[in-house]
Amino acid sequence: MAAASVAGFPFSSEGLAKHLSGVASAASVSHDTVKNKIKAIYSNLTVTEATYLKAYSTEVAGLSQDKFDEIFAPVLGKLELNTEEKATSLKLFKSVSSVVYNVYADDFDALKEIRYDVDNVKLFNSIAAKAQVEGLTFDDILDFFFATNGVEAELRTLLGSKSNADLINIIANPESQKTLVKDAVYKVLQHKTGAGQLTVSQAVYNLGITADDIVNTFNNVNTEIKSAKQAAQALALAYIRTYPLVTDGNNTGNTGGVITTPTTPVPGVYDVSKQVVVVGNKATLNLVDADVLKAFDALVAANAGKTGLTLTLNLGTVNAATVEVPLSKAIIEAAKAKGIANVAVTFNGLTVTIPVTQFGEAVTLTVATEADTTVTSITTLKLASKVYSFDLTVGGVATTTFKQPLTIKLPLVNTTGLDKELLSVAKIVYGALQFQGGVVDGDYIVEPRDTFSSYAVVENKVTFSDIANVQAWAGRQIQVVAAKGAIEGIGSGKFAPKSNVTRAEFAKMLIRALNLENSTATESFSDVASTAWYAPYVAVAAEKGIITGRNASTFDPNATITRAEMATMISRAVKSLNPAATTDASALSKFSDAAKISASLKDGVAFAASNNLVIGNAGKFNPNDTATRAEAAVIIYRTINFK
Repeated sequence: MAAASVAGFPFSSEGLAKHLSGVASAASVSHDTVKNKIKAIYSNLTVTEATYLKAYSTEVAGLSQDKFDEIFAPVLGKLELNTEEKATSLKLFKSVSSVVYNVYADDFDALKEIRYDVDNVKLFNSIAAKAQVEGLTFDDILDFFFATNGVEAELRTLLGSKSNADLINIIANPESQKTLVKDAVYKVLQHKTGAGQLTVSQAVYNLGITADDIVNTFNNVNTEIKSAKQAAQALALAYIRTYPLVTDGNNTGNTGGVITTPTTPVPGVYDVSKQVVVVGNKATLNLVDADVLKAFDALVAANAGKTGLTLTLNLGTVNAATVEVPLSKAIIEAAKAKGIANVAVTFNGLTVTIPVTQFGEAVTLTVATEADTTVTSITTLKLASKVYSFDLTVGGVATTTFKQPLTIKLPLVNTTGLDKELLSVAKIVYGALQFQGGVVDGDYIVEPRDTFSSYAVVENKVTFSDIANVQAWAGRQIQVVAAKGAIEGIGSGKFAPKSNVTRAEFAKMLIRALNLENSTATESFSDVASTAWYAPYVAVAAEKGIITGRNASTFDPNATITRAEMATMISRAVKSLNPAATTDASALSKFSDAAKISASLKDGVAFAASNNLVIGNAGKFNPNDTATRAEAAVIIYRTINFK
């Protein structure tokens, strides 16, 4: 809840302004400054850590009233809320928890609604009356956690006396975390925070809520909400990267509550900035294998039993045009042996995530920043990032294609006035741009790449002269999907929105839109020539089970696709990326012609309808109608935005 509060209330918050700026009053710091510092914390999240926030937000959204009451019983029992107030408390908890991910996604729209919601204000007034304090507000909650003598400050002071070994143990050991939180809360309750009687600590004291009650609630959240621990750790690590908690070099602690970076890596991120050597305009990371292996061990210890772990090598700010990051064979083999799926490299806001299990030799990543003219000389499209070239060697041999895609996270620049939904990662090939798409993630765009080259982000505004008749329901969707390079016109500035879609065309649209391209995928259909433009897309779709052939040997690429087939392909693709996504079988009941859906396609249509990926028309789904290009663009657009 504390982490949610940090993320959730950057506006008009005196307590938070004090915390982030170190000044005495919010009046002396602008809202933009506070917001930018919040975004700074979130910019230090890895892609994997962001998925933890999303999982937490999703899990809390499904929390029942009974489960909420059980989790928060230690505190709710002292508040003596009525049924309506408990319902408001649950709604508030869900809203704040959703904001944890929304802020990461650069969505601040819900914040003011939470702050000024009538039910929330009424709830706080009721609690204030019971506690015999006046005007209890969210600012007071933030003061309790984040003022200069709040819980956060006490935690920093307590951590300042810890050794490096203690810090690692605290991150890995829930019991140590509980003890630390209890000590911090107890100290805050001893010296009431805020001004006068308008304090949470005063209210807590008057209501008889103890430090044990708060810690027990904290423990319940981590135990009953399975994703909470990972989400909290993700935010904590991002906070540490942004506002380092470091011990002095002698591990003797300090008295100021400010700690220097531990020499032992924090699980999940390893600060290697001091191991970067710059010669001329080239920076090289000189890793010590033994230290990286210790970082692996700390990460595994902090995530016992979990798979798909990522260790991030943080190079910090690097003042060189070319950055070279060698990973020895010993590091690659150790990662595989210890269950580390990825090694991420981050510097200057750029992150490259490398799935290391596919390699059996030493790997060297090289990233070079090129002149903007590399792009601006070949297009009038507006540039929204720096231009980067990426190279990888495996065992000393240049490698440009990968079985498991490497993910690039590019920082956006100069986006004022640009349409963010039209931003696309562009690959520079023989003096031309190939649009690859990418997902905008706050001030970044994320794109998995199965091949390396030079890349940049541009605003790809695509216009067609023949979409007026579908503009109302498909115009924007066509524009966005075309900007991402997932769907193309037919030439001469035309889109042909009413034309039918073939099986091959839709395979390409889907694979491109969902970033599933893999140049190593193969297929064995007799009617798909290896040189056909659609062959690589059919190969990936077949390999992933997204689309099947007419039989074992034929694909029938030029046959038109029906609406039911399209919905089924979409469903299989989404499920491959989101295994936890569910189907409501009753979703088909809203279609009067559901009986016309082939038995083999009903599950796919039900999933797509359950998740609003497809909708009907006048109560019908028309499953056997051939799909049009406009309909395909709409369903692809919804799929891109599926969460």
